[in-house]
Amino acid sequence: MRFGDTGPGVSKLGRDLKQLGYFPGSPASTFDDALRRAVRAFQMQNVDSQGRPLVVDGVVGPVTEWAITNRLGQTTTPASAAASAPNVPAGGSATARAALAVAIAEMNAGHGEVGGNNMGPHVTRYLNGIVGTPNDWCAGFVSFCFSTSGQPMPFKYSVGARDILDQLKAKGWAVKPDNTHPPLPGDIIVWWRQAPSSWKGHIGIVHSYDNGIVRTIEGNKTSKVGSFVYTLGAIDKLLGFARVP
Repeated sequence: MRFGDTGPGVSKLGRDLKQLGYFPGSPASTFDDALRRAVRAFQMQNVDSQGRPLVVDGVVGPVTEWAITNRLGQTTTPASAAASAPNVPAGGSATARAALAVAIAEMNAGHGEVGGNNMGPHVTRYLNGIVGTPNDWCAGFVSFCFSTSGQPMPFKYSVGARDILDQLKAKGWAVKPDNTHPPLPGDIIVWWRQAPSSWKGHIGIVHSYDNGIVRTIEGNKTSKVGSFVYTLGAIDKLLGFARVP
């Protein structure tokens, strides 16, 4: 919901913010400037389901909606609920879920760099002889997860993030998730690096989506395979998503 919207949802938003002490007026069915100021005031003082400060934009998407519901005590999801990613959640294709299971296992084992930046036996496994160490290994990690999953390899093993995305786009597997049709477990997410036109990129695997938050598993963002969180719709440098059927 945003400025100018109308309807019962807007009225409920006003009542909720009034109950929380952020809206001094009388709730109406139009998202007016007074309600926008109340939303911004709430966002300035509250956090999302990961404990991060809300984006102060006066717009009520799923992240701010969760925060309001949480403050009202109407959700049983604690802020730290998505802090771990030990299991493969429901959703996604069998191929994607199998690759995600490999990614989780690699993360839980603490695999990644050993002995220096982009170095070590795990990085060597991910790079698969295509290039040697030291080299960026995020795409090699994603390729490794799919190639060792026990399912047919859905794309050519690559150590290039943009190359993997281009391969999947050529198959018609690019997707544009939103909060109504969110990312699924095992989806591939790709970012640009340095510049949108650069050949450089970064890639990860989606673990889950909840309350407007996308959780991923990525290699080469830090020295070890790790789990990271993003707000869907506000992911910086995003090139796109792809979904392996």
